[in-house]
Amino acid sequence: MKKNLAALIAGLLFGLGLAISQMTNPAKVLNFLDITGTWDPTLAFVMGGAVLVTLISFRFILKQDRPLFEGQFHLPTRSDIDGRLLGGAALAFWLVPGSLAFQSDMPWPVFLVAGLIVGFGTRLGSGCTSGHGVCGLARLSPRSLASVATFMATGILTVFVIRHLLGGGA
Repeated sequence: MKKNLAALIAGLLFGLGLAISQMTNPAKVLNFLDITGTWDPTLAFVMGGAVLVTLISFRFILKQDRPLFEGQFHLPTRSDIDGRLLGGAALAFWLVPGSLAFQSDMPWPVFLVAGLIVGFGTRLGSGCTSGHGVCGLARLSPRSLASVATFMATGILTVFVIRHLLGGGA
């Protein structure tokens, strides 16, 4: 019961942080990446705060014999996509109608290809952007630093090309 309550509180804090920082607002994220135009650096402070909390807490947590609400640490051993993961996503989509509704001028196959590229990059880089960006940087991992620098540079370059060279985007 304690670990379920801890997971609920963690999820609420994470979601609240995303909402307060406006990381759920696509325009805010695009402006963060638009360093030659309407640059908004505030998300760097959000990332910095997350890295700082993780940096401090990792030093404490990793010295413990076990987590607070478990008998031992459980590290993931699977990396496949299983039915429970897909079922949970489908259930969330069904419970929150319109949760995937958005406007775009691009056809859906472009998003499918983009998702495949992100998935391939995640697999090739041995972790997702938030894993490298928060946990990896807090551990001072050179691989995570290279990964974060690369995906940030790619995002900045992409926004620059779309907004300033092609004249599109928000």
